[in-house]
Amino acid sequence: MKTRAARLPQEIWVLVSASFVIALGFGIVAPALPQFARSFDVSVTAATVVISSFAFMRLVFAPMSGTLVQKLGERPVYILGLLIVALSTGACAFAQEYWQLLLFRSLGGIGSTMFTVSALGLLIRMSPPDHRGRVSGLYATSFLMGSITGPIFGGALLQFGLRMPFLIYAATLVIAAAVVFFSLRGSHLASPDKGAAITPMTLAEGLRSPVYRAALGSNLAFGGVIFGVRVAMVPLFVVEALGREDAVAAYALAVFAVGNALVLTFSGRLSDKYGRKPFVLAGLVVCGAGTMAIGFTHNLVAFFLIAAVTGAGSGLMSPSQQAAVADVVGSKARGGPVLAVFQMMSDVGGVVAPICAGLLVEHFSYSAAFATMGAVVIIASVGWLLVPAKAVTAKTVSSEVPL
Repeated sequence: MKTRAARLPQEIWVLVSASFVIALGFGIVAPALPQFARSFDVSVTAATVVISSFAFMRLVFAPMSGTLVQKLGERPVYILGLLIVALSTGACAFAQEYWQLLLFRSLGGIGSTMFTVSALGLLIRMSPPDHRGRVSGLYATSFLMGSITGPIFGGALLQFGLRMPFLIYAATLVIAAAVVFFSLRGSHLASPDKGAAITPMTLAEGLRSPVYRAALGSNLAFGGVIFGVRVAMVPLFVVEALGREDAVAAYALAVFAVGNALVLTFSGRLSDKYGRKPFVLAGLVVCGAGTMAIGFTHNLVAFFLIAAVTGAGSGLMSPSQQAAVADVVGSKARGGPVLAVFQMMSDVGGVVAPICAGLLVEHFSYSAAFATMGAVVIIASVGWLLVPAKAVTAKTVSSEVPL
């Protein structure tokens, strides 16, 4: 019989705290980055290239990050990735020309994918099998809270100049790397894997699992629509279609985040008890329907309500989907390539979907764009509908948690 005495390992809380600090720093830089790029007297398009270059390098370097995790282990790659982002971000503060800022910011994308892939691997390794949903929810919530809080501090720091936020973020990353290094240095859970009990999982082995294949499809849609289209299109929709001020667009993103955070606090725990599939399916349907409905709203109150519900759908599926991938990899395998490809699907969606949505707006309407993107999310649920019960198949399988 399970009791509350089964606490999460201390190492989990170290990673959760580091996630908050990382997201906080990223949010601090976010308000300054476009303005800093424009300060070099470049076009708006050139300024956006600085932002997209980070995501592009994450996407390109993800396979190599998976290989590094396989060879070196999660903890060294995690710390190295943090330090790379710290150095590149600090270098951005001293950029004297546009091309230097572009180069330094791009290098940060390499470090970002390194610590993202390795963090997921560490969470899988250290999480008790029957608490993976809860851990995924905690990790996602900490990152979300940092992302919400960061821009508030970032806006305040701008009074000290456009370069100051980059220095602050670099310092926070170094602190986070030091905390993780010293806190996990003697941990048997996070130590480099040794012995025959630990075996690498290849991508081919991961693809044998229908759960993993379904997760790839849903993460592609989720990353493209919920992360990409929502951030790129909602502010434009609020201003151009609803005729509201820029501040209202920020409130809309905040409302989504609140709905997301409220559900994240308990959805992961419930997926540990009742299984991953119901929550992923419900989240996809809610996110898809909410996205479709956004394009047809004309009332601001209804718009905020739909944004909150869509955020709640995101909170339903996100930890359950990640926990499902963790179930496939298991605690006794090192699945660097498997995790890297899972992350890449979200990045691919984040690059492609906003462009497609923009073209739909230009040639048709916002309603057509949101309706199409919402349909994509709902279509992704078909893969999960086809997943049979007890379908978690991989070299290492956790049977403690129902699908």
